Order: sequence, then C-alpha cells, then structure tokens
Amino acid sequence: MKTRKVPMRMCVGCREMKPKKELLRVVKSAEGDISFDRTGKQSGRGAYICASEACLQKAVKARMLERALDKKIDEALYDQLTRELLRREL
Repeated sequence: MKTRKVPMRMCVGCREMKPKKELLRVVKSAEGDISFDRTGKQSGRGAYICASEACLQKAVKARMLERALDKKIDEALYDQLTRELLRREL
C-alpha cells in the first residue's frame, strides 16, 4: 500500500511546518470578510495557526494573522479561536 502525502502548512505564530489537520485556519474571503474556517475548505486566502495558546498569544501580540491576511482582525475572531483551542483540548 502506498503511503499518502500529508499536506503541511506553516503556523503564522511559531513559523513551524505542521500537518494541515493539526492547525486552525483563518480565511479571508473574496469580499474581504475574515472568519474562522472549521472545515479547512472555505475558499479564500488562508492563514494557519497552531492549536496552542502560546502560538495564538504570540500571533495576536505581533499581529501576525493581520499581516498574513492583510486586514485588521477584530477581537471577536480571536475570542472564537480561543474557544476552539479550549474545545480541542478537551
């Protein structure tokens, strides 16, 4: 049996390459709306972040998600990402 290739993506917080399934995806749609992509399949420009609170805090502090998506991100999205981190830890 042939082994499948695992898609790798870079975390904007720690800049490490990790499997796509382990990361959280934030997407900027063609209209410019930014949202959390739970499925990982929404169309648009995506930015990935590790499912760890340390990476999220680092990305928030240095505005790395904003730079990756070239748009201001509101606090509600950061709160949603924090809730998703807590959900994944359980």
